Amino acid sequence: MSTMLDDAAELDGAVRAPGGRRLPMWLAIAAASVPMFMAMLDNLVVTSALPSIARGIGADLEQLDWVVNAYSLAFAAFILVATSLGDRIGRRTVFLIGIAVFTGASVLNALSTEPWQLIAARALQGFGAAGVLPLSLTLLAGSVEPRRRPAAIGIWGGVAGLGVALGPLVGGWITDTWRWESIFWLNVPIGIIALPLVFFVLPNSFGARVRADLLGTALAGLGVLGIVFGIIRGNDAGWTSAQVLTGLIGGGVLLVAFVWWQSVARAPLLPLRLFRVRSHTVANIVGLTFQFGVFGSVFILIQFLQVVQGHTPLEAGEMTIPWTMAPMVVAPLTGILLVPRVGPRLPAALGLALSAIGIGWIAWTLDADLTYSQMWPPFLITGVGMGMVFGPSSTALLMDLGTVDHNKASGSNSTLREIGTALGIATLTAVFLANNGTLTPTGYVDAARPAVFVGAAVLAATVIPALFLPGRRRQRALR
Repeated sequence: MSTMLDDAAELDGAVRAPGGRRLPMWLAIAAASVPMFMAMLDNLVVTSALPSIARGIGADLEQLDWVVNAYSLAFAAFILVATSLGDRIGRRTVFLIGIAVFTGASVLNALSTEPWQLIAARALQGFGAAGVLPLSLTLLAGSVEPRRRPAAIGIWGGVAGLGVALGPLVGGWITDTWRWESIFWLNVPIGIIALPLVFFVLPNSFGARVRADLLGTALAGLGVLGIVFGIIRGNDAGWTSAQVLTGLIGGGVLLVAFVWWQSVARAPLLPLRLFRVRSHTVANIVGLTFQFGVFGSVFILIQFLQVVQGHTPLEAGEMTIPWTMAPMVVAPLTGILLVPRVGPRLPAALGLALSAIGIGWIAWTLDADLTYSQMWPPFLITGVGMGMVFGPSSTALLMDLGTVDHNKASGSNSTLREIGTALGIATLTAVFLANNGTLTPTGYVDAARPAVFVGAAVLAATVIPALFLPGRRRQRALR
């Protein structure tokens, strides 16, 4: 009990703010987390509103796929550029620009009346988010003492979990009460509050001021875009069609060229030397496949509750509370109580196993007549598992790296996470369509079941690399 109180007391520690002022650590956590919360909230807020968006602007399933993936791809393509610019012109500066772009793009999303307008505005929103999520972790890690980082990152992960938790609920409530456009108006007051909070609380920090790697940016962005485009178009155009093969093969070639270029460039967008650090490499693998399995499954299941069972967006959001609220509680407790004592390995591996069990359970029992009493236990297990992955994987990402590398490390991790989200949604949608799935009560379940099983299988397989994260003995040596 005394040790738990000591951990909680660490949160009262002071951090150095702009101008040399000393501020409570919780204020730095708030300044770094509020913008991140806004971006995390937007993922599942949009997902829960997809059926309403389809009806409102006449979007089909493929266009809905792009509403989600335009954000993820723009985000993934620009993250490393944003982190590089942060090193050069100031991390807080780019963080503030990202918040402003994200907020402005939210207005454009809300004003969209055609699918192409919404997809374009979502892409712009993704560019803004690229300056928010990775720099959020970097600025927080640089504001607190190393011994307090696991606790601070655990709370940061809890806020991320809160964004995930409130997404379906808030999205459902807003969509039911007003219109789907209101989910984007919600970001505007959050962005307005976040801008002065960040400016006055978080100090501006810099890294190596090197020239931006524009060629690397183009190769990575176009490579990921080609692969996701090929997966999305595969079922409609045919997997052997010219456009699909061009996307898949061309995207793969561009990504190979990106890796080669990073090995010879003077100022690489992504220094490959970071991947010689085992904890960093494994944390990235876990982040990519975790996002693939979880968010790909969420994309399929949130629509099951509305399309098949006829629930309103608000009812669907309420039904997912055991799943989405659990990370808000579990993530900070894991960061404060478990990671400092046992290291990231055990919590992350256990969390992935629980997530795989929960989503596999859902897939196994998925049926049009499934009752809520049959849904909430696997929802809860999945949510607890997610909460145990957020903080430990983020802690492992940075724990063996110097402060100078934190920004690019956070950028690479956020990039791979978003690529995982995009590939997960695209792949599980492709599995759904390959099984003759349609957005109708009679054509959804039989196609959704194998798609969700794929998500569960990916999460189960991710337990293996998670076992190579730093463990208790390594954690003690680093403290």
